[in-house]
Amino acid sequence: MTTTDVPVLLLAPRINETGLQLRTAAGLRGLRACVATSWQAPRELLGAPVHVYGGPLFGDAVGRELGLGLLEPAADWLTRLPLPLTGRRVTCTTLAEARRLRRPAFVKPPADKLFAARVYPDGSALPGPEVLEGDTAVLVSEVARFAVEYRLFVLDGTVRTGSRYAVNGELSVAPLETIGAPEGETARAADGETAEVLAFGREVLAASASDAPLPSAAVVDVGRTENGRWAVVEANAAWASGGYAAAPEAVLEAVLRSSGPDAQLTTTDRPFLRDLPEVVR
Repeated sequence: MTTTDVPVLLLAPRINETGLQLRTAAGLRGLRACVATSWQAPRELLGAPVHVYGGPLFGDAVGRELGLGLLEPAADWLTRLPLPLTGRRVTCTTLAEARRLRRPAFVKPPADKLFAARVYPDGSALPGPEVLEGDTAVLVSEVARFAVEYRLFVLDGTVRTGSRYAVNGELSVAPLETIGAPEGETARAADGETAEVLAFGREVLAASASDAPLPSAAVVDVGRTENGRWAVVEANAAWASGGYAAAPEAVLEAVLRSSGPDAQLTTTDRPFLRDLPEVVR
């Protein structure tokens, strides 16, 4: 295998803690890993087998030139899950429609961070037409307050690693150390909360397989609400999600699958391709 045949993990210029962990994990696997020096596709990587890790803006900036197939959950994924799994009603609509809301609601863009995802008192508090077009897709959900939230990295319909990331809305990171243990050992090793997270994750992925498919690699956030029920928070692209205290090697597996060469994509993953813009230099 020549140097140009070795897969490359390209990290966004403003590298974060997860990026640093992935760079180390990639090196241990024998992959090349480099940090981009700008928001442009490095000339020396054109034609090479590249995978990326970074936010949506970085993916859009380099994806088309590098021939990437960036996978992300469908914008309406959450709306297609059964109500017992979401714990609240969620709709996918336009920003113009959301601006007509006359009640509190949690509003967020499905994937890109175009504006702050939070509870808005009503639609008048959302970004106006001078900021974002009215046809911008948004998710609108009933307000749910989570006591604790977890991130699960999913590959081929199975949770490979995960991490707690919030308690009562505040950052609180802790690993799920028993994920990936043999089935018979998981129940014995896990504390009660971890066992519940994994059980709920399996329930969500089983429902998703039939009602709301995910790409072969994705991130699913789940949490326990203040009333003690488990519910799905959201799903995101693995190549653009923080790993928190999840196992870096397993996070890397999900990132590589979700952000590799377009030519290597399977037929079942193609419906989840991000529409990458043409970048004019």
